[in-house]
Amino acid sequence: MSKKAWGFVSLLFICFVSCKKSTEQSMYDGFSWADKSYFQTWSHYLGDPHRSHFSTLDEINTENVAQLKIAWMYQSEGMSERRNSQIQNNPMIVGNTLFGVNASNVLFAIDAATGEQRWEFSPEKADETGLGLSRGFAYWPSDKEAKSRLFFSSGYFLYAIDIESGIVIPSFGQAGAIDLRGDLGRDPDKLPVVMTTPGVIYQDLYIIGFRTSESPGAAPGHIRAYNVISGALEWIFHTIPYPEEYGYESWPENAYQDPRIGGANNWAGMALDEENSIVYVPTGSSAFDWYGGARIGDNLFANSLIALNAATGKRIWHFQFVHHDVWDRDLPAPPNLLDIERDGQKIPAVAQVTKSGHVFLFNRLTGEALFPIEEKPYPQTTLLGDTTASTQPLPLKPAPFARQKLSKEDLYAPDEPAFVDDFIDHQQNEQGLMVVDRFNQVTSKGQFIPPDTLGTILYPGADGGAEWGGAAVDPRNGIMYVNSNEMAWIVRMAEVSSSSSGKGLTQIHCARCHGGGLQGLGAIPELQLAQTRLTPEEIQQTMILGKGAMPAMPNLSEVEVATITAYLSGLEDASAEDHKTEDAGDTPYAMVGFGRFKDKRGFPVMKPPWGTLNAIDLNTGEYKWTIPLGHEEALNDPEFPVSGTENYGGPVITAGGVLFIGATKDEKFRAFHMDTGALLWETDLPAGGYATPATYEINGKQYIVIACGGGKMGTPSGDMYVAFSL
Repeated sequence: MSKKAWGFVSLLFICFVSCKKSTEQSMYDGFSWADKSYFQTWSHYLGDPHRSHFSTLDEINTENVAQLKIAWMYQSEGMSERRNSQIQNNPMIVGNTLFGVNASNVLFAIDAATGEQRWEFSPEKADETGLGLSRGFAYWPSDKEAKSRLFFSSGYFLYAIDIESGIVIPSFGQAGAIDLRGDLGRDPDKLPVVMTTPGVIYQDLYIIGFRTSESPGAAPGHIRAYNVISGALEWIFHTIPYPEEYGYESWPENAYQDPRIGGANNWAGMALDEENSIVYVPTGSSAFDWYGGARIGDNLFANSLIALNAATGKRIWHFQFVHHDVWDRDLPAPPNLLDIERDGQKIPAVAQVTKSGHVFLFNRLTGEALFPIEEKPYPQTTLLGDTTASTQPLPLKPAPFARQKLSKEDLYAPDEPAFVDDFIDHQQNEQGLMVVDRFNQVTSKGQFIPPDTLGTILYPGADGGAEWGGAAVDPRNGIMYVNSNEMAWIVRMAEVSSSSSGKGLTQIHCARCHGGGLQGLGAIPELQLAQTRLTPEEIQQTMILGKGAMPAMPNLSEVEVATITAYLSGLEDASAEDHKTEDAGDTPYAMVGFGRFKDKRGFPVMKPPWGTLNAIDLNTGEYKWTIPLGHEEALNDPEFPVSGTENYGGPVITAGGVLFIGATKDEKFRAFHMDTGALLWETDLPAGGYATPATYEINGKQYIVIACGGGKMGTPSGDMYVAFSL
């Protein structure tokens, strides 16, 4: 920019500052619910209780964002003993202190202006419980009787931390912590529970969900509210209903007590409407997630958005997105609260994005759909002993932000060798199987085609569509910004030869995360050669206590742990043929093929884009723009100069008109024009930024910070937070 032009911009800036107060006031005219203070700080997960990802800060704007430079970098060396580690944390800023976690899930506090460390908190019990991941925190400011506190989880414990000292507050729970396995109506010693995403604080209640396993023995996903001062349980909502509770008839009798049945849990986070005292809770599928023979019925409140009275936990309304889920279509992110305009009237709304690439929009007070939703018929499962729902709901508007069906004409390089992350395809690849040949072997008919023993295309894949990074909404105008994956997965089921054998138990309990052939998925390690790097004692210890992001598996008996250990240690014949036997018991099928459908070069099999960023006007349901997000630099195809990539982590939007997002496989951090989708700035990160960033202001200077943990999509792990400013 020339000196003359820069001088003109400076004059405009001076004029802007002089009238900033009146402009800021007009920005919020007509807002019936927005508390402006929410949008000026980042003291909540994803920015505010409405999960808008929005900030009123505008020092960084569309005119100057290209001048961003690194303000500070923070590294705590938390990955020294962890391979394939990740950081998915959305930092929190209270005053001039930034709170985050490192790659070993150690909580830290640093100076938000300089990156200088103030304190660290590493739970003494972490080595006994596994670590899990922490995507964010909840903050409760002090009153006259109690200290300000940060709520942080590690393993199966929830801690209340004094934000000034980094020391647990001993009057909370038992010596400063709550064991999250309690209060669920089952033997706590048998429940695999970790809390990856924070809940919401309403007055003196901390309302939470948790993550559990997706295999038999999973914990029931009940929603709980604890007193923020004492840690006492105040209310509980049963997502697997008890007798005489709403939804009980949608499960087999006494399902809430059945150890084979669990899940229907909130692992993705929540949103809160404080003005109307409503918490909005999205849930995931019930376990076992790929075969539902033990849980015949629609399975309320799995795969549902539940509006609860925040003070009492009583249901106000709900909507179920998938009936009797056998596709692992968890609701992947918190909903967004906003006001939309319809026929000149403001309507309080809640928007929920899905793994299938849809946006559902409801009146958040009544649950009325604000765009039509159609229950469409779908085929019945062919797996014996299960019964899938005859219809599933899909919105007619907005149009999906991810493609819905993979056809032969959509294949990018049909004559390239095929590659799918499962054992079956590894064998076939040795015979030179091409992408088009593998495609012809499976069923590809779009959404809600039940998995079978031949193989079906799940598209978008198991990670979405939308994923845990979530969508942003602009509270000023009702525009949603959502990033999306465009990746097909192949899912294949098989009859379990024996649910008591090492092979059968491993398929039931391990394949969901480690792949159908135990080949590893992304940052999750392979188990095919576990015996070459782990002793039997180490394998057994990992299952009992958990390790890194892997939670403990207390739902397994001593015999089951020993049997799986023997199998992974090569002490049981790993090549035994699958033959159905009488002892297959209540889990007659397991998922044995489960992975991304790519060619051998590592590219997705469909034509680009392979990842997108979308702006959707939720007032009308129409798209403002869609662009590819990220680029596979090795592609070198002039037809697709920007390919898009898989992406994990959400956007941040600002009053300066700038959208910030990392997320992409190419390990870059980017800024886009919110009105047009134009790329305004990009920079390389020290490791992939697979987390939602945060923006804040210290002494009049705006910062944008992102956790750079890497470790996904084959990229190297890292342990760095990087902040940028002008």
